[in-house]
Amino acid sequence: MRPAGPESAGALSRRRAEPLEALSIGGLHEKALPFFEAALQQVCGTVAYFRDELSDTWLLEGLREAGAGQDALESALALASLVAGIAPPAVQIAPVEADGWLARNLQAFPEQRIGQRFLIRPTHVADRRCFDRLVLKLDAGLAFGSGEHASTQGCLMAFEAIAHRCPRRVMDLGSGSGILAMAAAKLLHVPVTATDIEPWSVRICAENARLNGLSAQMRALLADGWRGRRLRGKRYDLIFANILARPLCAMARGLAAHLAPQGTAILAGLLGTQARMVLAAHRRQGLVLERRIDVGPWTTLILRRRGCFTASVIRPAPVRRAG
Repeated sequence: MRPAGPESAGALSRRRAEPLEALSIGGLHEKALPFFEAALQQVCGTVAYFRDELSDTWLLEGLREAGAGQDALESALALASLVAGIAPPAVQIAPVEADGWLARNLQAFPEQRIGQRFLIRPTHVADRRCFDRLVLKLDAGLAFGSGEHASTQGCLMAFEAIAHRCPRRVMDLGSGSGILAMAAAKLLHVPVTATDIEPWSVRICAENARLNGLSAQMRALLADGWRGRRLRGKRYDLIFANILARPLCAMARGLAAHLAPQGTAILAGLLGTQARMVLAAHRRQGLVLERRIDVGPWTTLILRRRGCFTASVIRPAPVRRAG
C-alpha cells in the first residue's frame, strides 16, 4: 500500500530542509489500526506503526511538513473514527528533527524473512551472503512497501504459491517501493512493469530496482490505475494489486481486461471483512478465487481468469512486527 497524500509525500521528498513534525496516535486496537493508518497517510509522507506488547495496542506515527493538510487530517480522522466505531482518539503533534525520526525507525526495521524464499534487508544492515533466500534491499526510510505490512507479506507468500506457473509478463499495479515487482524480477528472471499514481513512488521504485541490480528488468511507470497510455492493449500473466479495497473494486473491470487467459491476480490491501466485497467485484468480471491468505486482520486473494479451482485458506503463524 502507498501513501494516499501525494502532495505531502512529494513535498517531503523534495524539501528536506522544511520544518517537520511528528503525529502520533496511541492505544489503537488492531481492528482500528488500518483506518487511522489511512487517515495519517492523507497528510504524512511516511507512516509507521508499533505494537505495545503489554497492552496489545498499537502506536501510529507519521511525519509531515509542519502544519501541512490540517483540515484534510481532521476530516480523515473523523471518518476513521466513524468507520472504526470509536471516539476520536487524541493526536499528539510535536516538532522533530528528520534525522532523529529516521534513526529511531531504523532500529525498528530489522531484516525480515518472509515465506520460504525472501529476505528483506534494509540498507542500514551490512550485506552478507544468504544462500537459502533471495535478498531484496530497501531503504528503511520508506514506510510503505517495506515488507513490514501484513498485506505485503501476504502478497509475497501468495507469489511463492504460484511462482511455479512461471508467468512471463508481470505487472505490479500501485507498486509503491517496488518490492513485489523486485521479488518477481529476481525469482522469475522476466521483465516486470511497475506502475504508481505518485511520481515520488515511481522514482523510489526505480531507485530500488537500481539498488538491487534490476534496472534492466524493471520498468517503473507513472499511471493512474489502468488508464496509462502505455498499458493499452497489454495483457499480463501475473498482476499484483496491493492497494485498498474500494479502489480494487473500482478497477476490477480494468484488471480483468489486462489479465491474460489463465492469468493470476494477487490482490491485497484489504481487511478480512472486505474480502467478500472485493471478491464479488472480480467474480462479476469472470475471475475465480483460488486461494485466500490471512495475516492478522489483512487478507490476500489469489484469483484466476478462467478455470475451476478449489479455494483454500492459509492462516500462517502470527508474524512479529516492529514494536
